Amino acid sequence: MTIERQFFEKGISLQMYMEQMTEKKEESAKIYQTFQLPKAAHYYEAFRPKSQNVLVITEDWCGDAMMNNAILRHLGEVYNLDIRIAYRDADTTLIDRHLTNGGRSIPIYLLLDDEGEVLGKWGPRAQTIQRDVTQTMSRLPEKNDPNFEQQRSEAVQLLTTQYQENRDYWLAVHDELVMWLTKG
Repeated sequence: MTIERQFFEKGISLQMYMEQMTEKKEESAKIYQTFQLPKAAHYYEAFRPKSQNVLVITEDWCGDAMMNNAILRHLGEVYNLDIRIAYRDADTTLIDRHLTNGGRSIPIYLLLDDEGEVLGKWGPRAQTIQRDVTQTMSRLPEKNDPNFEQQRSEAVQLLTTQYQENRDYWLAVHDELVMWLTKG
């Protein structure tokens, strides 16, 4: 049995995770309640997932997770996915197998076959959003600058607001997730 399968079997459902969140719960719930799948039902029927098993490595303090997990939950409902949560910080064994550019970025989504082999990996954010994040963070002063922490905090707040309100961001996540789920 793979490590991914072990974490999948121990994981809680995405719905339960969202209900139990202690940070960004209201924000994530609002995105979930507000977001509408942008395509007709026949669109989703034409694109079937390569597997029904998705393992999410996440934490509820994460802004990317706040937005992405709400969108994934909708896709889970339309595709009848079995989405399970593994908390990144509770046991770093899993995230250390799925680093992003050497870091423990989240959320990370793993599409698993029935034996737990990884068919695909996605995360932590859609490419168009990554470009915006990179551009925003590139404007920050050097880390040793006395204004760095304040400006970094302001940048994070600006991005968090975008995650909560920017429907183009939501659609970018949706579109990438549909392609990832169906292509692996």
